[in-house]
Amino acid sequence: MKITNDRRARGARAILLGVSLAALASTASAANLVISNWDGYMAPDAMDAFKAATGNTGEVVKHATNEEIMGKLVASGGKGYDVVFVSSPFAEVLHNLGLTETIEASKVPNLANLYPEAAGLAYDPGNSFSVPYTWGTTGLCYRSDLVKTEPTSWNDLLKPADDIKGKTTMLATDRWLLAAGQLADGFSVNEIDPAKMEQVKNTLIEAKKTLLAYDDTTFYAKLVSGEALMVQAWDGWCNYGITDNKDIKYVIPKEGSDLWVDTMVVMKASENKDAAFQFINFMLDVKNHAWAAENILYKVPNKAAMESLPAELSATYPNMAMPVAELTKYEVLRDVGEAQKEYSRIVSEIKAAQ
Repeated sequence: MKITNDRRARGARAILLGVSLAALASTASAANLVISNWDGYMAPDAMDAFKAATGNTGEVVKHATNEEIMGKLVASGGKGYDVVFVSSPFAEVLHNLGLTETIEASKVPNLANLYPEAAGLAYDPGNSFSVPYTWGTTGLCYRSDLVKTEPTSWNDLLKPADDIKGKTTMLATDRWLLAAGQLADGFSVNEIDPAKMEQVKNTLIEAKKTLLAYDDTTFYAKLVSGEALMVQAWDGWCNYGITDNKDIKYVIPKEGSDLWVDTMVVMKASENKDAAFQFINFMLDVKNHAWAAENILYKVPNKAAMESLPAELSATYPNMAMPVAELTKYEVLRDVGEAQKEYSRIVSEIKAAQ
């Protein structure tokens, strides 16, 4: 993640420095946490505020992708990290490898701020090893002033009309690239049947012939400039484009979306578990979690935080107002086990195809 607009950073200090969690501060020696997160995914001075509130210090190291941090965690057994932000299927992998600590709910009282639905997600019912931080959908982001027909289907991207051929992009990351083909072909976003995945591969190879690029980071800028007219996008990143051009719109295709969830996990190898739980509790504070929604422009699973947001936010970014009941009807991405190797092979073949 990257914050790309000064408006998203404004007011962070006022929001965070007013938070007092002294009652939760440890009576033991102050801990120095190591937290791995995406760039811009928390307020710039969050760690200063956390120290003021709890007495604990922390260092934030950045990872660019889930795959990058997963490689480090698996190689080290999680040593050297206390709290890590990863997307749900990767949190599930870490849990299945025995690398995550059980979330002690009594030490994270702000879990009570979450929507009930946030404790019923299929990859971790009850938030036993992970805590959701943001959640949302993946759909089509497009220039409503430049496309002749507004999209309604994944096939509007995968089999584009002549006027937008060469002006579309898809996400480069394995799970989301494949999900577009899986949904278009009527399959689960966690499909592993070889015959069905061969069909998905062929669908996406054909789609590649019409693409401008695979792009995970600059697709919204391409929409703003007009270089691209329709892109596969996470809802929050489409919002970044809307910030700069109100003709950019977001739609979930009729075939559906994945429900993506970015989570916080505590590593079992952490030597600072109590402080790690304090950090998670700090991030779930209403004002702190509202900062994430207002500045990152992703929905957060914190009911009180979402209800505190200004009305003009959802007026400007309609996908921010999606009801939780609608959001959670979509299928969450899951750990597909050994099939992940097959996923990676298929994506490599798609990208190598001429």
